Amino acid sequence: MTQLMEQIKEKDAQAFTHSGKFHADDVFSAALLLSVNPEITICRGSQVPEDFEGIVFDIGRGKYDHHQRDSRVRENGVPYAAFGLLWEELGAEILGKELAEKFDEDFVQPLDNNDNTGEKNELATLIGNFNPPWDAQGGNDAAFFRAVGVAGMILDNKLERYRGNERADKRVEEILKQHQAEIAAGKKPEYERQILVLPDFIPCQKYLSETDIAFVIFPSNRGGHCIQPQKREYSLNYKCSFPESWLGLEKEELKKESGLSGAEFCHKGGFLMTTSTLEDAIKACRISQQQFHEEVVIVSLGGDDKGDALLLKLPQFSQAKIVHVKLPELPPMEWDGIYGESTLEKQEWKAQIKEQVKKILRSKPEAVYVQGELFAVYPLIHALRKRHMPVLVRTEMEGEQKIVRIPSGS
Repeated sequence: MTQLMEQIKEKDAQAFTHSGKFHADDVFSAALLLSVNPEITICRGSQVPEDFEGIVFDIGRGKYDHHQRDSRVRENGVPYAAFGLLWEELGAEILGKELAEKFDEDFVQPLDNNDNTGEKNELATLIGNFNPPWDAQGGNDAAFFRAVGVAGMILDNKLERYRGNERADKRVEEILKQHQAEIAAGKKPEYERQILVLPDFIPCQKYLSETDIAFVIFPSNRGGHCIQPQKREYSLNYKCSFPESWLGLEKEELKKESGLSGAEFCHKGGFLMTTSTLEDAIKACRISQQQFHEEVVIVSLGGDDKGDALLLKLPQFSQAKIVHVKLPELPPMEWDGIYGESTLEKQEWKAQIKEQVKKILRSKPEAVYVQGELFAVYPLIHALRKRHMPVLVRTEMEGEQKIVRIPSGS
């Protein structure tokens, strides 16, 4: 147990932070301490009392403050704030080392970055809205602790989800190993290699994206069985899809179209099908495998023949169909000499981008290759990344043209 953890868990543990306007950083720091010890006393003030011997955070220029000139920065360039400094010491004991590092990357770092740079963060904005209006009378300690209460619920739920996801990954790993062993021993037919039957619903999409499992079957809480197709890694597309003629059908219509007496429902989006029996669930997967025709598509947004040639050199896209989409026309502009600004209102601009993205995704691409002027392509790259669509761009390194993938995610 770290010294900080011991200090937090002491019977009469105390902590101190700054008074006045609060932010997500000090609020989540307080929530973290209370998550470890709900009995800890947290005080606020404009100056740390000279005789205070408890934990001091986000004030005082000490170990858990970040306002001093020599404040610490992570190796990836994200500066620490108080929340990150506390989590660095406590995280491994709460979640384990590996999971704590992932939690830091996914949850803590965006809040640290917001507090240090002002970069927009919706959760930080939500917490900041608990501050009283500028002309409110009296202090804001009550508002601070209301915000801490909300942050505590968010934090505890987030931590439990991480623990749950880890349990799910371990369970799915065990089931997959058993499934593969049964296939190898001939206890299951070869055509079931890509079909994984689970004893219950277990979150597994992310874990299975790196495997060859194309369908997961599990008992439905309404009776019968559910079938979920699995997406490829870094893709919005499924490894194998239900026949298009099944989508949106149910009961007698679906039974007739599929030839399966136990077919009950197939979602029009293609992400779920239900059957009354496990046998028909496996048959539905088998029929889907037999009818599925895989065609890898890349959308080339503003690309040229040179871009196409480079894309086809990539092993995963050597047989890809390249769909060309023209770059959108520039919006109406207002010019002052060489300086210009769009005259479109923000909502009009967003609506145009949304329509352009829908047009791009209509082809169900594995990736979108983008080429063109920054002003024209940046809004689309940003929107595509928020939709978790891999974006490819061309660059030159040491005199050689190369393709670089911009990671998906907002």
